[in-house]
Formats: sequence, C-alpha cells, structure tokens
Amino acid sequence: MELKIENLSKTYSNGIQALKNVDLTISQGMFGLLGPNGAGKTTLMRTIAALQEPDSGSIFLDELDVLNNRIAFRRILGYLPQEFGVYNRINAESLLNHLAVLKGIIDKKEREEQVKALLELTGLYQHRKRNVSTYSGGMRQRFGIAQALLGKPSLIIVDEPTAGLDPAGRNQFYNILSEIGENIIVILSTHIVEDVKELCPNMAIISQGNVLFQGKTQDALDEYKDKVWEKIIKKNELADYQKHYNMIFSKLIAGKPVIHVLSDTIPDNGFKKVEVDLEDVFFSELVTHFNQKPK
Repeated sequence: MELKIENLSKTYSNGIQALKNVDLTISQGMFGLLGPNGAGKTTLMRTIAALQEPDSGSIFLDELDVLNNRIAFRRILGYLPQEFGVYNRINAESLLNHLAVLKGIIDKKEREEQVKALLELTGLYQHRKRNVSTYSGGMRQRFGIAQALLGKPSLIIVDEPTAGLDPAGRNQFYNILSEIGENIIVILSTHIVEDVKELCPNMAIISQGNVLFQGKTQDALDEYKDKVWEKIIKKNELADYQKHYNMIFSKLIAGKPVIHVLSDTIPDNGFKKVEVDLEDVFFSELVTHFNQKPK
C-alpha cells in the first residue's frame, strides 16, 4: 500500500501559504513528518484526512483518489487530531461503542469484539467504566488511538500525539504505535525529534510549507556524518560564534552554552566531533533551507 501526494498547495485567506507544491510518497509502516510549529504539518494532515480542500494537487492511496472519493476514503482512515475532544459524561467503553457505530460497524457482536480488543491493546480495559473526561493526558491519547483504530483502517494519521505527555505516557504511546505500525501506514506528525527517532524508519522534514528532506531516517543521519562539531563556550561568546560559524543550535548544560556547528572540517581546536543524532539533522536542514550553507 502506498500514499502518493503530488504538487499539494494551500494558501489561506489571510495570505499565509501553508503548503508549497508538496510531494511525498509514503509506504506501509511508520512514517514521521517532522517540523517546527507553524511548518504546515497540521494543514497537510487535515488535507490528507479530507477535512479541507487544497488549492491544487492530488492525493492517492493506491488507486483511490482521496480528494474525489472522500466518503470511501474515510471508511479506511483512522485519525487522531492534535486537539481530541470527548464527551464529559460518558465512559470509555460506551463512547468507543458509540464511535464504532458512527464508523459504520453496525453488527453488535463485531462492534463489541473490536471495542474490547482496542481497550485491551491501549491498556484501558480496566478503566473502561471511567468517564474519558477524567483520564490523564496519556490515557486520553491512548483512547484517541483506540478510536482511530476502529474499523481496521489502512491509514492512520496522528497529529502531535505526545505533546504534553510525561516520559511514561510517551513510552506507552510509542509501544502502541510501534505495534500497530507493522501492517498499515501510520503517519506521525510532530515537532518532537525524539518521537521520529524512536518510531520511524522513514521520515520527511517540513518547514514553511516546503518539504526539505524525505527518505530513510538512517540516510538522513549518514548525510551529516562527520560534519557536526560541538564546543562548550562562555555565554558572552555566543553572539560571536553565531556570526562566524554555521551554528545549527545551542543548548545550556550545567549553565554553560554548548553549541553545535556544521562544517566539513574541524572549525578550530576547541571543537570536537559528535555522533550525529536526528536533532542535528533537523536543525541542519532548517539552517540549510535558510541559505546558510555548510562551510
């Protein structure tokens, strides 16, 4: 199964061009869409989910024309939006059963089996009689995955699913996504580098509506191998280093700035080569996109 997006563009009425001729090919398995806030990720996810019209372009899931067959597509789509609302006075089991009916699962036995299986998969079965509105953030996100899996979809979209979760909640979410991502297409849209690093063998980086990179996550790491250097500096030196080096990011460790710069050769004797991680790739692609080429 393959999702193919070609020349997708979207400009809002306020003049913001959220998508600029986006081309993506996404195959079965976990796929990470990584980008900063405001990059166009949610616009792309809502467009793929047939919730809004693009100005131009096409989306095909195998032979199915998504934009012209929205009802048929929604039958095989699971979607967990960034903001997932729930009814205040209904328990998880009843709400999931109600959503299953809306999804078109009319047979009572089949519906009950799916509801039970999904509550067990997401670790919520023992909490099935609690109102979802009383769930923690992590539990609510797991319920969101359960409802997205109703009807055994061929494609699942999850938009910023771990934002606001604590480490334990994030790990539980990782485990569920890893399990369901083996046999279907799962698109994980996030600004959190760790999400893509942990889950996605294939990925794309998007910024200001442009796709900056698409390919294997390992290929992205290999592209910047031996090109990222690290140095601990003084706080009052930061501006000078930003001016004279191709800095990709800085962070404070024990109160001292640690900078990473992009260079084919060692910038000076105070730098040391670091093992490239996905955070380096992410910021390097953003830097390169803004015409700050590696030295």
